This record gives sequence, structure tokens and C-alpha cells, in this order.
Amino acid sequence: MTYLLLIRHGENDWVDTGKLAGRTPGVHLNEKGHAQSVALAERLKPQPLSAIYSSPLERCVETAQPLAEALSLPVREEPGVLEVDYGEWRGGVLKELAQRPEWQLVQIYPGGFRFPSGETLREVQHRVVSTLERIRQEHEGEAVAVFAHGDVIRTALAYYVGAPLDLFQRIHINTASVSVIGFHRFGPAILRMNDTGELPVISWEEPKDTQADQSAPEQSTSD
Repeated sequence: MTYLLLIRHGENDWVDTGKLAGRTPGVHLNEKGHAQSVALAERLKPQPLSAIYSSPLERCVETAQPLAEALSLPVREEPGVLEVDYGEWRGGVLKELAQRPEWQLVQIYPGGFRFPSGETLREVQHRVVSTLERIRQEHEGEAVAVFAHGDVIRTALAYYVGAPLDLFQRIHINTASVSVIGFHRFGPAILRMNDTGELPVISWEEPKDTQADQSAPEQSTSD
């Protein structure tokens, strides 16, 4: 089994601004966010993690740092899980953006909408999943933490659960939440989604092939 723990960054100092932070540099964790990062380290340090990856943006790296220190692991900055490029909408006031005609397209057909001078969410999903697949292959049989952003994690979970990208907004990801994907010989499985509580320590046992078990003939117990 290979495990990817997708972790959203903690609360940041833009949370009450009503603006779309996106890739804006210099967005740091606020007091609550720092407390969340410390609590995350306590929750996750029993896990047998072999590597920690993070979006290069400050709010993700700062969330990852306490766990990295607890496990004596470096934080590997990974541009492939960077926040969505919202283009000209970056830094915009959300209430004002919601008045634009294009806003309805984001709600109805998010996968095909291109943020002005930015990405489409389909491009984001391709970028993120390609990155996670590379990380998974490089750490086969291991458990890895990846600190990223809400929409980044939602597009990835939609892919691995087999949901249409246009429905990705039905997935809710809280700050400092953990979502776990397990990869085994039967394919990926979503083991945890938006989890903010205690996590059981990862097991390396493969899940049973229940279909094969059901189809196997029963053995006679008679002599």
C-alpha cells in the first residue's frame, strides 16, 4: 500500500478580508492557523511518514513546518500542487467577483471555465494529479504528506473518486483537514476525506479482494 495524505493549509491572514488570495505572495498563517499547524503535527507524528511535500506558498509551508520538525524531515516545495492560478481575479473582492457574468460559469461549468489570464480547473486537475502520481511512484509502499490548497485537493479527490470535475464543489475541505488516499493493487481508495479528528495509525496490510473471496468455492470441513 502507498498512502498520500492531502492536507489543506491552516487559516491565514486573508480569511476575513473577503478577497481571493490565490497565488498572492506573503499570505501567512494567522494565530489560529499556527495553532492548527501545531495540532496537526501532534495528530500526524505517529504516522510512518517518509516525506513531506508542500505548495511553495507561505501558508502551506508554515503549516507543514511543525510536522517536519517533529519527524526530522525536510519540507520539499512542490510547484505541482501550487494554488489555482486565478489570473486577473487574484486579490479580487469576492462580493465584486460574484457580480460578474462569468461567476455563474464558475458555478455551473467550473471545469471548462478559464480564469482571465489564468488556468482552467481541468488544467489544474491535470497538473495536480500528474504531480501526485509522480510522488506516489517515487514513494511506492510508503506514506507521504502533501500540504496544499482547498481547490487543489478537491480537484484531486474528484479525480480519484471518479466524480465529474464539474461537481467538485460538492466536496468540502476545511483548513488543516486531512484527506487520505490509499493505493493498492485494486486501485485508489479514499480512506479519509476532510478529517479534522484523530487518525488511526496507517496499516500496511492490503485490503481483501472481497469479490474473489465471494466467488471462491467453500472448502469441505469433513474428513
